Amino acid sequence: MKTIPSFTIDHIRLLRGIYVSRKDEVGGETVTTFDIRMKEPNREPALGQGALHTIEHLAATYLRNHPIWSDKIVYWGPMGCRTGNYLLLNGDYESKDIVPLMIETFEFIRDFEGEVPGASAKDCGNYLDMNLPMAKYLAEKFLDEVLYDIKPDRLIYPQ
Repeated sequence: MKTIPSFTIDHIRLLRGIYVSRKDEVGGETVTTFDIRMKEPNREPALGQGALHTIEHLAATYLRNHPIWSDKIVYWGPMGCRTGNYLLLNGDYESKDIVPLMIETFEFIRDFEGEVPGASAKDCGNYLDMNLPMAKYLAEKFLDEVLYDIKPDRLIYPQ
């Protein structure tokens, strides 16, 4: 079997950041998949399941309601390794194109108060597994340590 592209990234050298994971042609249009990497793989503890689940609900809600980007959002969801999330956008984009959007998204998570959208038995298959305080903490940490002053080596995968 061929190795899938995401398994060819050097995870030993991978830093927290925003990366173009792949670009696919679907129905004549480009879909860009972004790797929103919140943890350094194999060097930091993975994101806790409850916090990651909360980040998923809040980011997906924010992005799908965004006044400019909502019609380009295809998907937001967690990585199986729990070191970040994937964002799929309809269109041909580079990492630098979505830095302002990711700042807005993580500020929304950091500042969120109230009931997490979709966190009910009717709306979610595992609604009890949420951790809003930790999601807010992780969003602030990602903003302060990565997004607010993102460097070029955090926008392009290591070679």
